[in-house]
Amino acid sequence: GLAGLADLRGLPWLLSMDEFFEAWVETVAARLAQTMGGTLAVGRRRETIVPLSWTPPYRGSQRYLLPDLVLETADTIVIFDAKYKRHWEELHFADWADVDAELRERHRADLLQVLAYSTLKTGKRIVSCLVYPCRLSTWQSLTARGEAAFHATVPASFDRQVEVVLTGLPLNAGMEAACRHLQSIFGTALLS
Repeated sequence: GLAGLADLRGLPWLLSMDEFFEAWVETVAARLAQTMGGTLAVGRRRETIVPLSWTPPYRGSQRYLLPDLVLETADTIVIFDAKYKRHWEELHFADWADVDAELRERHRADLLQVLAYSTLKTGKRIVSCLVYPCRLSTWQSLTARGEAAFHATVPASFDRQVEVVLTGLPLNAGMEAACRHLQSIFGTALLS
């Protein structure tokens, strides 16, 4: 106990903020899938794992790709990658040229990772979404101004493009507000 003054019962446990934030984004995406009638595959349960086949098999580096979440509706697939990093606010409030070189490189790696995930699915509208934590006050202010997400498109082939979305999601946002936020980002096509 605390200097012998109290009996502490139960097992100690530890949860990293990375895992906690991923669990929050998973919870919001699960509610969104339920609301829309979509399906959600969860990387934590290894439902999204895709092996990499190296030649020869004993060579190579990473053995698989594992997106955090894959939300699928009739016409749209959204691939979520939750990143517990301060990137969202730093990227939003600074010009790219003024962003620290190390942060730019980490963000570049995040972007390339989510773009790699976008190659795992075909035939539908593909949206790859990086989700970063942010402060509630920042999120509310950006949402009110219509600036709560950045959108880009990447040509993937002559007849296909991948949409990339960067957004923030505070840990203390209410469930309904968080769902509305994500739904507004992906537009009405998500409800198809």
